[in-house]
This record gives sequence, structure tokens and C-alpha cells, in this order.
Amino acid sequence: MRVAIRVRPGATRTRVGGTYGTALVVKVAARAVGGKATEAALAAVAAALGVRRREIRLVSGAMSRDKVVEVDGDVAELTRRIDELRGS
Repeated sequence: MRVAIRVRPGATRTRVGGTYGTALVVKVAARAVGGKATEAALAAVAAALGVRRREIRLVSGAMSRDKVVEVDGDVAELTRRIDELRGS
């Protein structure tokens, strides 16, 4: 399943939750240098969704705050967790 995320680098702590438009917000402590914020965001999303890091792939947005990721897993369970994280 594909999920749109909005990465906010330089946060005081890493956190997943809330929305920016239709995207899931991922705040990461890592700075946006050398792909560190992107990698931290992918790891944070994996942890928040209860999947392994290797089950998440970046589809688009490598150099952007707006990204699309592909998540492998049970679609119904992933949808439920994403809705909880968005506050829906």
C-alpha cells in the first residue's frame, strides 16, 4: 500500500502523527543532510506501523519533504494504524 508522508527534519524528537493535507506527518530529529532525514523517517514509519524497515520502500521524493512510500503488509491493519496516527 502506498502512503504519502510529510517529513519535518530537525525536530526535538522523532514522532509520527498528524496530517499535512492528506499526508501523514513524520517529525525526525535528523537533519536533512545526506539522506539522513529520509532514512530516519522511513525507520520511524516502520516502527509506527509495526513493520520491519525492509518492508518500507521510498517510491518518490528522495530530496523533498513530501514523499511517497510503499509499505508491505496486511492492508486492513495498515489502514487502521494509519488512521489512528492521522487522528481520524
